[in-house]
Amino acid sequence: MNINNIISDLSLVSGETRRMTCPSCNTKNTFTMTNNMGSIVWNCYKASCSLSGGTNVALTSDDIRKSLGFVAEETHVATFVKPEWLVRDYSTIQDFCTEWALNPLDLGLLYDVREHRVVFPVMHGGVMVDATGRSLGKRLPKWKRYGKSHLPYVSGRGKTAVVVEDCISAAVVGDGDVCVGVAVLGTSLSIGHKEYLSQFSTAIIALDPDALPKTLQFAKELRGYVDTVKVLRLTDDLKYREPTDMANLSTLGE
Repeated sequence: MNINNIISDLSLVSGETRRMTCPSCNTKNTFTMTNNMGSIVWNCYKASCSLSGGTNVALTSDDIRKSLGFVAEETHVATFVKPEWLVRDYSTIQDFCTEWALNPLDLGLLYDVREHRVVFPVMHGGVMVDATGRSLGKRLPKWKRYGKSHLPYVSGRGKTAVVVEDCISAAVVGDGDVCVGVAVLGTSLSIGHKEYLSQFSTAIIALDPDALPKTLQFAKELRGYVDTVKVLRLTDDLKYREPTDMANLSTLGE
């Protein structure tokens, strides 16, 4: 048992407590670890187990800002006003949707009149809190985030989350209503991503085939938030629906 590895794997933010199986006596849900402004304290509540202790870790910039009152619920919902030039225009985005076999009505896709982009809305509690747009031409950047929410783009229903990088892959995953496609829209997992994913019983990491180090890092970070974390080794991005990859995903999601 290495308590430092547990601290590293959990990556607790200031004020967060996690309850888990004790790494010493293996009793379920008797071990807790808490981050109190950089002071990590752990303890097993089973009478016959003596595991307890504490150490200090460096505060993150977010922890410091929150302690000063500068950040409030930043990892959840940020204020977002939908730009008036994001409209429903299925005819303009139809070729894109046909190429990727997406249903624009089911996904609630929008069109950015100003920048010629197909727009994937980020929803929270039935409300649009952000959006990300994909260029339909040569405009850069190819992908654009419209708001400041730390929430992922999500598509589908189920108890298993499939973590991907882009909205198209998430929409493909969520098409069967067995797994939920969760697009992190970036190169790292934010606290908002981890907190969102903690509601699922299983998370499958399915990043690009050439992103193995990042895949393993995501899996490591999520093990403190999701009970079961699996890694799917892909032959191609999920948005291409390669039969072997889709079959393997179906098997892991069972």
